[in-house]
Amino acid sequence: MPNVLINLYSDTVTKPTPGMREAIARAEVGDDMSGEDPTVNRLEALMAEKLGKEAAVFACSGTQSNQMGVKVHCIPGDELLIESSGHIACFEGGGPAVLSGTMCRQIPGTNGMLDIADLNGKIKADNQHLCITRLLCLENTTNVGGGRAWPLDQLERVCGWAHENGLKTHLDGARFFNACVAKGYSAADVGKHFDTVSICFSKGLGCPMGSILVGSKDDIRKARRARKLFGGALRQAGIVAAAAVYAMEHNVERLSVDHDNAKLLAAEIAQIEGLSINVADVETNLVFFEVDPKLGNAGQLSAALLDRGVKIGPSGPQRLRACTHLDVTREDMLKTADVLRQTIKAGFSQYKGSTTGPYARA
Repeated sequence: MPNVLINLYSDTVTKPTPGMREAIARAEVGDDMSGEDPTVNRLEALMAEKLGKEAAVFACSGTQSNQMGVKVHCIPGDELLIESSGHIACFEGGGPAVLSGTMCRQIPGTNGMLDIADLNGKIKADNQHLCITRLLCLENTTNVGGGRAWPLDQLERVCGWAHENGLKTHLDGARFFNACVAKGYSAADVGKHFDTVSICFSKGLGCPMGSILVGSKDDIRKARRARKLFGGALRQAGIVAAAAVYAMEHNVERLSVDHDNAKLLAAEIAQIEGLSINVADVETNLVFFEVDPKLGNAGQLSAALLDRGVKIGPSGPQRLRACTHLDVTREDMLKTADVLRQTIKAGFSQYKGSTTGPYARA
């Protein structure tokens, strides 16, 4: 494989900065499963306070904390409502069914988001023939939906509808702080509308691993039991929790740089014949664009770009996704645009490449 000079495949590729590595090295540790790791305890208290919740529990990954949230709210035979491209339903290995016996009812929305008009009539009747509608899961920012950040009034409206109808609410906040920075609202502004919120540290915040689930004391008590059941009980986890504390202190506000870089890249792509993009749709650090099928498909373009040192993944037959993060710069965006121009000009249909990447949709 050629050397990857600019990696825009995902913000999960980020590496800890020197300051984060120093925080890891200095971390106080203990047995987290027994509640004795001081750094984990500090992180959990910090995140609960930020979101206006009673408690939090550290987890290995965003998938794990999402599935802990589903397990807290649902029992076998229940169903959850989710937008049709939602990560919990599409990209977590069937976790709700496997781990909680819960069905996912996928509802088409707009840009990965739902509104009351989409949800009305979707709650099943209390009937022995039917599963029980128990939970509404939302995603902020949306992933396949285009990296869009929810307007706060829409979150309030949709979650209010859910609670009025007796449902619990869970937020997949894989890129939670990207949404907060893009929209200018606080973590607590969002958190108050949800029973549980999952936040990932290993994407734009730049940590090597880790996620957290916040909620009420009772819900987090149940979540800790689910974490143990899912094999996620941790010991000296302070070495990675320290990275998350560092990220919260140093890497949140700088997410605006990633957003600016994404908008720059989108503006450059819009000038390249054979590629199409709506620049106004780029709100955060995800850039989705289409390649003209007369030139080739997304997998072929992805393979050709990789051959030139730029890694961008296919996200469908003609759709690609570029993701900006703290390890790429403004200059990298301009270089990426140049490589795209050169690749389009040279042609790439001779390359072989799959269009079924991890976020691909037909």
